[in-house]
Amino acid sequence: MLEKYNAIRRASREISVGGVTIGGQNPIAVQSMTNTDTLDIAATAAQVRALADAGCDIVRITAPTVEAAKTFAAIKEAGITVPLVADIHFDYRVALACVDAGVDKIRINPGNIGDENRVKAVADACRMHHVPIRIGVNGGSLEKELLTRYGGVTAQALVDSAMGHVHLLNDCGFDDICISVKCSRVPVNMAAYRMLHEQTDYPLHLGVTEAGTPEMGVLKSAIGIGGLLCMGVGDTLRVSLTADPAEEIVAARRILQAAGIRRSGPDLISCPTCGRTKYDMIPIAREVERRLQGCTKPITVAVMGCVVNGPGEASGADVGIAGGNGEGLLFARGKILRKVPQEQLVDALFQEIDKL
Repeated sequence: MLEKYNAIRRASREISVGGVTIGGQNPIAVQSMTNTDTLDIAATAAQVRALADAGCDIVRITAPTVEAAKTFAAIKEAGITVPLVADIHFDYRVALACVDAGVDKIRINPGNIGDENRVKAVADACRMHHVPIRIGVNGGSLEKELLTRYGGVTAQALVDSAMGHVHLLNDCGFDDICISVKCSRVPVNMAAYRMLHEQTDYPLHLGVTEAGTPEMGVLKSAIGIGGLLCMGVGDTLRVSLTADPAEEIVAARRILQAAGIRRSGPDLISCPTCGRTKYDMIPIAREVERRLQGCTKPITVAVMGCVVNGPGEASGADVGIAGGNGEGLLFARGKILRKVPQEQLVDALFQEIDKL
């Protein structure tokens, strides 16, 4: 549920992707993409399972050829239950083969696959098999006409491209659509999504494309995705990182938690330390963070540096500690529970957590 200070999420349309419903007031779905050779069915299925175990709700797999498209059936037969999305670029025959193989959604831009007969063939097949289509516009693949008109990659160019693809599908009587408009420049990215948010009620898939390695990529995504989520924009997301895809899931779920939208475990708060801090707080905060891994309780845990102000500043925490000279305080909801010797603070904290 959204926190009371977050913007009200818009009531977008709902689409069904396998067993996951996107849009409306349904949970924000976390997505990622495999980086295996799709023709290697065992490796691809293993990575899909790893992503699902990490908390991924929907997994996208590239389908560059008809041969690759046909592997989706075998991948699903390998015990895969998470919905699968086929990533397709220019060949409408690949899209048709993916639908026949049982994919749960396809990502394609209909304007890139040829004449209206090909677009209609894909739309008809998806309608018949109840397969939604994500229109995925990227700044690096905008139409030349739009680049010329707007002088480069702009928010308006991204939106115009997306809506042009939407109209192509609408003209074929197809309306089971999700949209993404991604580029690597965060302000442009955010502006494009906000414009789409105001123009259409189709569900929006959020992301910052080519965000980079984890250090900078997570930061860009936290701003570009998290900022939109806090404004009530977005129905599903992917954090795109140059890293193991499982790292994308960790980052995505942390962004959702930081935005107050989808809690999947404890929230650790800790102060930055100052001259009032009388103990070596930084390694203690890291130890608490480490020991909280694997905890699924939706609680807030505080590690504070000052026994004078700590309990009050962290009064919203379910439980917390604040250090001092040789001893610290254990507190809950701003109320001091007891004094604890410094070396026992962390153990005492987790004893209280176990009671919650």
